[in-house]
Amino acid sequence: MKQDTNLPAIRRDPAPFYKRAFAILLMLGLIFIFAIGEWGSNLLIKSDALPSHLDGLVVLQGSILGEKARIDGAVRLLQQGRADRMIISIPHETYWGQSVAPIARVYIAKQYGQQIADRTDFCETGLDVNSTKQEAETIWPCIDGLGEHQIAVVTSNYHTRRARIIWYKTLAKHFRAQLWIYGVPDPEFRADGWWRDRRSAKTWLFELSKLIPVLLGA
Repeated sequence: MKQDTNLPAIRRDPAPFYKRAFAILLMLGLIFIFAIGEWGSNLLIKSDALPSHLDGLVVLQGSILGEKARIDGAVRLLQQGRADRMIISIPHETYWGQSVAPIARVYIAKQYGQQIADRTDFCETGLDVNSTKQEAETIWPCIDGLGEHQIAVVTSNYHTRRARIIWYKTLAKHFRAQLWIYGVPDPEFRADGWWRDRRSAKTWLFELSKLIPVLLGA
């Protein structure tokens, strides 16, 4: 018996395919969100284990709260005998034209004692220095001038991965030094559960936006 070739072709309903694709994408999206929340701070944090002794510590500039945390961390290392001196990066002057170094020296002596103040040097940067790269280039002559060849850069934990890349590039121009990046907890960033805290989430997003161009070599 001859089959009728004029019968219309059977069309399959595409809905099940799109539903499965949507379910897979949704599942992958949820996994990605969970991973970012659980391990997202690891994208920013890369702190070194320090050797038993260093020539010097370099404290980078930050926000008011961040700067205090960084100086506290560096002072603890000095008090433990892990380093001989610390160099604190400071702007040359305040917005009102006052020199920062005398004010900073008085603050260090009052806050941590004269012994720590005597082991502290200040490296001044201009008001036009507004990036980690510019700060590294500006501070380096201060480090080299003091003969500090085994140094740790002390900064906020969330800033360590970006600082590491930038400072190692700077170090490539100065082969006489060994470098470690040391991160301290920062009140403006909760490494554990950062997405639950509004300020920590803002810090994470802002730092990531600056890290990505550095990773891309920009």
